[in-house]
Amino acid sequence: MSQFLDEAPASSAAVLDVYTSLLTRSESMLEAALAADWENLVAQETEYVQQVERLSTLDAGVSLGGEEQRHKAELLERILENDLEIRRHLIQRRDELGELIGVSRRQRDLQRTYGAGAKPGVIDAGSRFGTDSS
Repeated sequence: MSQFLDEAPASSAAVLDVYTSLLTRSESMLEAALAADWENLVAQETEYVQQVERLSTLDAGVSLGGEEQRHKAELLERILENDLEIRRHLIQRRDELGELIGVSRRQRDLQRTYGAGAKPGVIDAGSRFGTDSS
């Protein structure tokens, strides 16, 4: 991809190649989201954002013909569909993590309340009422 970004002026074919590369990366990111491979997804997201930033500069300097515009629109539509699906999985994961954090907080609070000074086992109430249970 960098070969296209270093050329001056950029060609319409180079721009479409970069969009195709973005589509490929978004498909790979979607696969990572579906597999719950969050580390891989985050690593790819960083590269994706950098690629988009470079593309915006490249795309601004090129005029595309009618057929090229149509192809670019198709690529963008597929990229956006992948992005939407990735976001759905990220939201689902965020909600799962929120639930886990809530459970962890409740467990911590219970441990603080009942775990620190409480002795495990059955309480012998006989000594409190003047009877000996032994």
